[in-house]
Amino acid sequence: MFYVTSENILFIGSILIFCSILVSRASSRFGIPALLLFLVVGMLFGSDGLGIVFDDVNKANFLGMVALCVILFTGGMETKISDIRPVLSPGLALSTLGVLLTAAVTGGFIFFMNGWKGVGLGLPLVSCLLLAATMSSTDSATVFAMLRGKNMRLKNNLQPMLELESGSNDPMAYIITVVLIEIATTMSSGAGLEPEASAEAAHAAGFATAASYTTYMTVWNAIKVFLLQFIVGGAVGAGIGYATVWLLNKVQLNNTPLYAIMLLSIVFFAYSLAGMLSGNGYLAVYIAGILIGNSKFNHRKQILAFLDGLTWMMQIGMFLLLGLLVNPVQMLRTAPAAMLIGVFMMLVARPLPGFGCLLPFRNISPKSKLFVSWVGLKGATPIIFATYPILSHIEGGEGIFNIVFFITLMSLVVQGSTLPLAAKWLKLNDDSAVQDKEFDVDLPEEAGDLTETTLTEEMVKDMAAAGGTALKDLSLPDGVRVLMIKRNGKFIVPTGTTELCTGDHLLIISESTEDLGRLSQAGSAGADEQKRGEVL
Repeated sequence: MFYVTSENILFIGSILIFCSILVSRASSRFGIPALLLFLVVGMLFGSDGLGIVFDDVNKANFLGMVALCVILFTGGMETKISDIRPVLSPGLALSTLGVLLTAAVTGGFIFFMNGWKGVGLGLPLVSCLLLAATMSSTDSATVFAMLRGKNMRLKNNLQPMLELESGSNDPMAYIITVVLIEIATTMSSGAGLEPEASAEAAHAAGFATAASYTTYMTVWNAIKVFLLQFIVGGAVGAGIGYATVWLLNKVQLNNTPLYAIMLLSIVFFAYSLAGMLSGNGYLAVYIAGILIGNSKFNHRKQILAFLDGLTWMMQIGMFLLLGLLVNPVQMLRTAPAAMLIGVFMMLVARPLPGFGCLLPFRNISPKSKLFVSWVGLKGATPIIFATYPILSHIEGGEGIFNIVFFITLMSLVVQGSTLPLAAKWLKLNDDSAVQDKEFDVDLPEEAGDLTETTLTEEMVKDMAAAGGTALKDLSLPDGVRVLMIKRNGKFIVPTGTTELCTGDHLLIISESTEDLGRLSQAGSAGADEQKRGEVL
């Protein structure tokens, strides 16, 4: 056995990270999610593998919290409000009601399983619901990594809707988990009152029995926690987001890298402040990230480059650590029950609430709803949430952790590996989307906004029908200019008479993001008209 200590942590950590990066090459080659490979590397080096022992749940929980803050903030920074605005209602429906229904349906199934010989967990109803709650959300780190990969370009605003759901449903799952832990603790301790005191309090409040009074207080406290988490978390995130934009533009620092470090400190401040005020820190961080990312501030490119690198570092470290934490032998003992629960979640508990939440939105096609139902990806977040029952000394906490870990592996293998195939099968891939940045160009915020657009055959035909394919014939909004064209590997500085061809890659500058949004949909009035009839 080889124990992780302060003396050897850098030595062990460097080897683990290096091995993880090498192994991640298999992700793009074989279609395996990179985050799954990070987990596997951690397990291979763990106590049942090469013998590295790491069993500190408190440290794992803390480091997981730090990593989630960075991941959620970066995800928010890279989320455009213009993209999520059309899908705000369905995204929030999935991240709130969808999570609640998933937890309820899964918890009911687990409780029902108690009567099954050989797979019944023997957990009380509250513990069954708690186990379900830890797995009720889609994992933001996994969803961001999968949807922003090179092989995933989705039509019909599906990507922003799924990213909005994954970024905003972690707080909901966290709240349900915390509330259920409080209920379980209260029930096991008898609400902290002696029987006589409970009876007196119940009578004074107008309740017939102490049990009914305890139930009422538990539910009422749960509702208060729920409201405070959302309201305070959202308010703190909005306030800090706007304040940070002002600060980034007003504070003059001699060293540009210090802006990114200052922003990182604000991320942890937002999380901590929300928690101190009984709000949800994850929600505060995500909202702050969205507001900051959609505002103009100095040194954007350098800050985003720093955050992207740090996010990958956090993802690798978090998944490695969780892989080290689990005991594979103990986890496999829960495999029969975990496999049944995992299959139920993938085929029932995710699809039914997903379809139900999206049913009122008729502009979302059945194929899109089906794809959303399959994107119930689990990852580090459920595993981190599964450490809370252990830290709170909930009966069966170790079993809950092992089951959640097994289901996470199952989700990454089955759902994560088949996600590109599902998009292709449902014909939801957007082949016209820009795969990679062709122009490595950056401008100060004051100079305007840049975008890149590739002309498809349909766009060129629409342009020809609308009056011609020369650059001067484009119906460009005011304040929009085409700076450069890349064609067959060569760069062209265009004039008004430059003829546009299929496959041309345009570098466009605009005074406002709204103008760019209008232009990117088509390239001509005819294409705009065609796009107007599309549904989600």
